[in-house]
Amino acid sequence: MGNESDGTAFPDGFAVPITGLLAFLFALMAGMSVFPALSGSLGDIALPIIFGAASLISFRLRQRYIAARDTN
Repeated sequence: MGNESDGTAFPDGFAVPITGLLAFLFALMAGMSVFPALSGSLGDIALPIIFGAASLISFRLRQRYIAARDTN
């Protein structure tokens, strides 16, 4: 908890679990919104696609934090 900065926005240990939980949450929301989107109008299908994309982005960020942590 000092003033040292190693160039990362999150301290070690916080980024990986948070991004993992976000990826899981977005994937869960994408899965839960698929059935209502398929039974609704054509424009409703965008919501699960957006949630799926957010899940993939969060998972990719998690992989980057793991790789950055392993190289240090």
